Amino acid sequence: MHAPPTSPPRRRHRILGFAAFAAALLISAPTAPTAYGQDAREIVGGGDLGPNVMVFDPSTPDIQGKVDEVFKRQEPAQFGDGRYALFFKPGTYDNINAQIGFYTSIAGLGLNPDDTTFNGDVTVDAGWFDGNATQNFWRSAENLALNPVNGTDRWAVSQAAPFRRMHVRGGLNLAPDGYGWASGGYIADSRIDGQVGPYSQQQWYTRDSSVGGWNNGVWNMTFSGVEGAPAQSFPEPPYTTLDTTPVSREKPFLHLDGNTYKVFVPAKRTNARGTSWGNGTPQGESIPLDRFYVVKPGASAETINAAVEQGLHLLFTPGVYHVDRTIEINRADTVVLGLGLATIVPDNGVTAIRVGDVDGVKLAGLLVDAGSTNSDTLIEVGPEGASARHADNPTSLQDVFVRVGGAGAGRATTGMVINSNDTIIDHTWLWRADHGEGVGWETNRADYGLQVNGDNVLATGLFVEHFNKYDVRWSGENGRTIFFQNEKAYDAPNQAAIQNGDTKGFAAYKVDDSVNSHEGWGLGSYCYFNVDPTIRQDHGFQAPVKPGVKFHDLLVVSLGGKGQYEHVINGTGSPTSGSDTVPSQVVSFP
Repeated sequence: MHAPPTSPPRRRHRILGFAAFAAALLISAPTAPTAYGQDAREIVGGGDLGPNVMVFDPSTPDIQGKVDEVFKRQEPAQFGDGRYALFFKPGTYDNINAQIGFYTSIAGLGLNPDDTTFNGDVTVDAGWFDGNATQNFWRSAENLALNPVNGTDRWAVSQAAPFRRMHVRGGLNLAPDGYGWASGGYIADSRIDGQVGPYSQQQWYTRDSSVGGWNNGVWNMTFSGVEGAPAQSFPEPPYTTLDTTPVSREKPFLHLDGNTYKVFVPAKRTNARGTSWGNGTPQGESIPLDRFYVVKPGASAETINAAVEQGLHLLFTPGVYHVDRTIEINRADTVVLGLGLATIVPDNGVTAIRVGDVDGVKLAGLLVDAGSTNSDTLIEVGPEGASARHADNPTSLQDVFVRVGGAGAGRATTGMVINSNDTIIDHTWLWRADHGEGVGWETNRADYGLQVNGDNVLATGLFVEHFNKYDVRWSGENGRTIFFQNEKAYDAPNQAAIQNGDTKGFAAYKVDDSVNSHEGWGLGSYCYFNVDPTIRQDHGFQAPVKPGVKFHDLLVVSLGGKGQYEHVINGTGSPTSGSDTVPSQVVSFP
């Protein structure tokens, strides 16, 4: 891959608040030798959280009005540049209905969800889109306890809208008002005391949580490590249930220790079941904010890299960051945490983020948006040929999303490449846009979504859609995926455009012929060839027929009969056909 860029000596920055920050970039100070064998100027950690972070306590006046103001701005702003994080200090908040729009995160600042209680709701609905929730993307709720006003909270979302570390003292409705379409979704490390009602949700993944019940499913409802989950029953009802999650690490989060901000980094769990916080203080490490470079809009990639080299972690405040060189994370155990869907745009065709072949890096809460010049890759974990083992302390990616097009013309050959062994991919949505600006078969060209070369990589909650060729290609050994959601590219102009040698179409999920061991649970691929409905895909999934390659609960769906799969996996499984939405299911393979 590309060699790390060399940089001149850096300037000293003090993080003084947003207005003073840019001026501080120009202040120089004497250099001093560093551990990196060159002179560098100190970058000071900590400071304020920037202009797009709002922090409330129970005495804050007009909380509802302030939250409503953000929602009014963000409700329809699907491809806007606003980014917001709403934080609530520990305490009890009465009569709150926090409606959450695009690029908005809401979270409590306690160490446990029950430290911050709403007598009220955190709501996502779909009034902005006439009751259709299939475009309710890019938002999140974390680390709060809710006493819903009517007994049930509504979280009607689709992709890239995690519901993490939440305690709902009642039920949870995952459909919009009126039960219009919805295409989600993801819950982790949460407790829902009452029933979860997905209703119109096409698919959903829930991990390491507790639910009071789950009352229906459409095509693919997958659970791992969930107390109260329905029993395994795919395809009728379409429940895929694993008692535990093999390996998991919860997402890092900001919290208050007294009046001091810290980032809590949860410990790795093996064979997890239930929440990480239900039995007292969670296991992990709290890192003071002064050990983080608090990144604000206008910061350069050069400064960000200098901060990491100096030994600081990274906390990206809400904003859009253009980088003219790769952000390089080559120090073990570095935390890179984004607030409010912080968005990184690579300019001039660079890779946005590259992680070295080191232990324990945590990437979380980031959206990488392809630039107008083609990038070979947008995110790389480990260099090509990475060989170190990281089973004891793996790198993890959580709520790390990729977008190509939609906000404007963007191009990338591959969205995400995983070269490091033992990496955990926990909830990602890699999306080549099918709507918005800069969208077209060649306009926002992106051939591959996810390429996995490392061994022993685990994906929990894998959403990858619309890439021109393979959405997922797995070349490493001993890979595992728990839940996969995919749509093939809508905009293929004709059969010839997707032809793959003698094969009709590129599989949504391909395991290389050289692989001897691979396993997946609860995987679905859907087609909707609306430009040329006569297009045929030979299969949604492709894998070698070997004893160590196993799939459980596979399905393909033709949406509205626009196109057809001839088989589910390889030559196995009946075709989808007809004018209606028809699923074709294979319970296991081989």
